[in-house]
Amino acid sequence: MNKNSSNTMALAPNTSNKKETVCIFGTGDFGRALGHKMIQSGYPVVYGSRSTQISNLIPKDAEVLGHAEAAQKAAIIIIAIQRQHYNFLTPLAEILRGKVLVDISNNLKLNQYPDSNAEHLAQLLPGSKVVKAFNTVSAWALQSGTLDASRQVFVCGDDVEAKQMVMNIVRALGLTPLDKGSLLAAQEIENYPLQLFPMWKFPIFLSLGLTAFFFLYCVALDIIYTYIYEKNNFSFFIAITIPNRVCPVMALILLALVYLPGVFAAIIQLYRGTKYRRFPDWLDKWMLCRKQLGLIALAFASLHVVFTLVTPLRAFASWRTGKGIISQALNNKTEPLDHTTAWLSDSYLALGILGFFLFVLLGITSLPSVSNNVNWREFRFVQSKLGYLALILCTAHTLVYGGKWFLSPSAYKWYLPNIYILSLIVPCAVLVVKFVLIFPCVDKPLTQIRQGWERNPKYSK
Repeated sequence: MNKNSSNTMALAPNTSNKKETVCIFGTGDFGRALGHKMIQSGYPVVYGSRSTQISNLIPKDAEVLGHAEAAQKAAIIIIAIQRQHYNFLTPLAEILRGKVLVDISNNLKLNQYPDSNAEHLAQLLPGSKVVKAFNTVSAWALQSGTLDASRQVFVCGDDVEAKQMVMNIVRALGLTPLDKGSLLAAQEIENYPLQLFPMWKFPIFLSLGLTAFFFLYCVALDIIYTYIYEKNNFSFFIAITIPNRVCPVMALILLALVYLPGVFAAIIQLYRGTKYRRFPDWLDKWMLCRKQLGLIALAFASLHVVFTLVTPLRAFASWRTGKGIISQALNNKTEPLDHTTAWLSDSYLALGILGFFLFVLLGITSLPSVSNNVNWREFRFVQSKLGYLALILCTAHTLVYGGKWFLSPSAYKWYLPNIYILSLIVPCAVLVVKFVLIFPCVDKPLTQIRQGWERNPKYSK
């Protein structure tokens, strides 16, 4: 293919219904799945293989030839083989000169080699144009058509024209190409499929650590302390009661941790007087995982709702209710309704319902299918304004329910505060600082800084 025809294809891929032949080296699972998808998209496909015998696994409309003969039929060759087998390409260097080689390989572990597979391929065949692509798509997704979760394809390469030709193929297959730059990005692209939920590690480990701490804290105060000093065996609290205390505490603290980094960022910008200096690495990473923290918080809040709904079905709840009724019958005395208690009960339930409703709304708007259909101002209104309102309601819900233990000496077992008192520390601190930040004397300079004003311009750029 000459340069002019390549440019025509790159700039106007839809000017002709006829598509050029694509060669695939390798007849493994991914090579076959990709070839089948390309044939469905109108591309003639020829396989280069050591064995030219037609197999029933090969797509029926594809041609199978030897490597050299297959390479001569196409300008774009997809290398669907592992790095350790690249050496067989060296004798084909002259045939592959000037052709676009698409490396789709992955490794078994992160940074398995000092250089990326694509860079290694480019060193073996310096006369070819190497492009990294398709390594983030699975063979199963291509075969089954379930590409919604893996529609994005990272593409990188040093030759702009070759990269554009590959991106045109990606689009023709119904996928979304994302240009990651030069071939230097290949190492990052190859490491991407090997990472297991990279943005979820910190939120999950933090949640597990806090959950374990609060669970053991409740076991110590509600079971061990009671057994030692009151001789009551409440070990069954482990099943429902303690989880129903830990879940709302975790939901409230994690929700507060979603908005705490934003408070830190505002304070840092006010202190520095500029927005053009990077935040500390720990704050950058924290801000990037706020969505994950919020979704985990929503999961804890949902569990709290379920545990609360099943609480009346417990044997302990039935026993306690029956004991109260029998006590009143034996004493021939009916306890009058305590209107203060009734107001507090209804208030904390109402606050919890409203807070959970906004919590769910925050979770829904964080979904890509929803967030892509709202503009930035609408998204910010929901996630910021309504998010802080949800935090206020959930904090008030906890405060109304657990506030009675603040001044009660019996609540401080082993001189330790109740779990609900601990849960209010972080959210109350966030809300107090946020309240200070919205004062006009603080909000105005902060807004100016975020619009580009600098107190000391020497730090810019």
